Amino acid sequence: MKIKYNKIGVDYNLTRKADPFLTKQLLYHLNPKRNAIYLDIGCGTGNYTNEFQKKGFQCIGIDPSKKMLEKARAKNKDIVWKIGSAESTGLSNNSVDGIIGSLTIHHWTDLEKSFLELKRVLKPNGKIVIFTSTPEQMKGYWLNHYFPKMMADSIKQMPTFVTIESAMKNAGIELLETDMYAVKPNLQDQFLYCGKQNPEFYFNDQIRHGISSFSSLANKTEVDQGLIDLRKDIDSRKFHKITRTYQNNLGDYLYIIGKI
Repeated sequence: MKIKYNKIGVDYNLTRKADPFLTKQLLYHLNPKRNAIYLDIGCGTGNYTNEFQKKGFQCIGIDPSKKMLEKARAKNKDIVWKIGSAESTGLSNNSVDGIIGSLTIHHWTDLEKSFLELKRVLKPNGKIVIFTSTPEQMKGYWLNHYFPKMMADSIKQMPTFVTIESAMKNAGIELLETDMYAVKPNLQDQFLYCGKQNPEFYFNDQIRHGISSFSSLANKTEVDQGLIDLRKDIDSRKFHKITRTYQNNLGDYLYIIGKI
């Protein structure tokens, strides 16, 4: 994972920006307090860490990628940026008041070990907010039609909700609630399903490069052919018929909120 994100970290900030709505929801679910310290685990280039700090909350950003953290530090030297992972944060016991993790849980190598580590560094009554997508949700992405192998590999690496819930419970973290998120047309953080309603996004090399499924998991031949087919379907208006077959009520992504 460190090698993967060192590779895409070079131009990551061109297309991956903190989305205002997602930031608002992270803040809502975490309910942070002034004069407290919060951890952004798997912070990447620190986009959401920065947004929290701008709103007056003290944060620590931890990521295994040196390249990502170099980008983060260049943007904001007032935040503590540390090399580490969910399995090994390097922080002291009961040292943070809350934790966020955005689109990172599928990179954790051991869920139970990770949640045990996060519980260790979390103060009593502290909350943890995970933003992710589940395999069940991802099967509803129309991307499956054009990039089936890439999506199958992406889905395979995603822990199921049941697996996450079990790992949290075994670590002593209470699952408080979940909150579904459906991709909006004005999404500014251009992650995997950013083009749900804007398929033209996927013809942009920079956007694809900032998405690990395209940059690290995908086969170039499949991507090239998928883009050809997507262009034909958009031009012929067949695209809308295809996307209707992928409509569901599961949402596209999920906030998972826990507490110790």
